[in-house]
Amino acid sequence: MKLKVLKPIFADTASTLVNTASQYPETILLKKEHWVIDAKSLLGVLALALQPAQIIEVTTDDGEPESFVEEVVKTGIFEKVE
Repeated sequence: MKLKVLKPIFADTASTLVNTASQYPETILLKKEHWVIDAKSLLGVLALALQPAQIIEVTTDDGEPESFVEEVVKTGIFEKVE
């Protein structure tokens, strides 16, 4: 599932993203270009240096990232891309 970044991912927004991901038992991966990071890793999220209008892909080890995606969209950091 693809998401569009609405706010730059710095300390506060990265922390919100990691805390949201940490609520889920499955592995959540964020992909940007050739980078693939664990969404539960603050350093990994910061390393992506996400900026508004960039597109990332979200995957989980169970193949169903919908509930996680819904939660991060509610934070206002991302929006779904069809």
